[in-house]
Amino acid sequence: MLRLYGAIFFRNVSITPIGKIHKPMLHTPIEFSMDQLNLNPALDFLHDLGTRIAAADPLHEVLDEIVEFVADLVSCDSCFIFVLEGEDLVLRASKNPHPEVLDRLKMQIGQGIAGWVAEHREPVVIPERASHDSRFKTLTELPEDSYEAILSVPIVSRGRVVSVMNVQNRDPRVFTPREVKAVSTIGHLVGAAIEMARLENEVTQLSDKLATRKVVERAKGVMQRELSITEEEAYAIIQKQARQRRKSMKEISEAILLADELKKGPSRPVS
Repeated sequence: MLRLYGAIFFRNVSITPIGKIHKPMLHTPIEFSMDQLNLNPALDFLHDLGTRIAAADPLHEVLDEIVEFVADLVSCDSCFIFVLEGEDLVLRASKNPHPEVLDRLKMQIGQGIAGWVAEHREPVVIPERASHDSRFKTLTELPEDSYEAILSVPIVSRGRVVSVMNVQNRDPRVFTPREVKAVSTIGHLVGAAIEMARLENEVTQLSDKLATRKVVERAKGVMQRELSITEEEAYAIIQKQARQRRKSMKEISEAILLADELKKGPSRPVS
C-alpha cells in the first residue's frame, strides 16, 4: 500500500511564480520627466524678462514681453497693461497697436474695471457682456471696449499694486479657474520686474530733464550776451522756437550753442 504523508496534489492549477506577483498599486513609483510638464515656455519667459531687467531695458520692452507671453498663454484677442503712476493708471502696453493713446490714456484708481481691481486688489472675471457691468467705464479711444469677455488681475510688488493687466475676448468666453490662477500668478511674478523697470524709466527721464536743463541754461546765457535781453526773454524765445519748429527745447538750445561755436570760428592751437 502506497502511503503519502504531508503531500498535496493539484491538477490543472496554474501557479504564478512569486517573482511575477504584482505589488499593490499604492507602492508603484510614479516616474515622469520635466519635459512632460511643458515648463519651457514659462522658463524662457522668466529668463528673457530677467535678462531685460539686468540690461536696464526700457519699461515698454519689459511690458511688451509680458503682454506677448500672456496673450499666447490664454489665447486672447486683447491684452492691456496699465501701470500705476501716482493716482492714475496709465496705458503702457497693448497687444493690439494703439500709438495714439499709448502712454497718454489714463484712468483714476476706482474708475472702470481696471481701476476697481487696482483699488480692491482682487481679480475680476466677466465671461460676457462686460460693458453692462456696473464697474465698467467706457473708453471711446479703445475699440476693445466692445469686447464681451474680460479678465482683469492686479499686479503686485511688495504688497502694493503697481499695475493692472486686462485680458479680453471679442466673443463670450469662460475663463477657467486654471487660466485665472495662471494669469494671477504671472502678475505676482512680474510685479517686481515692472516696478524696477518703471523706476529705471523714471531715473532715465530725470537724467534727460537734467541734461536738457543744462543745455537750455547755456543757450539762454548765449542769447542774453548776444541780444542783451533778460533770462526770461531768452527762455520765452527758445520756447516759442521749439513750438513753431516742432522741436524740443533741447534741440533748439543745442542749435543755438552750435551757431555760437561756429561764429567764434576754429580755435587756434596754443603755441
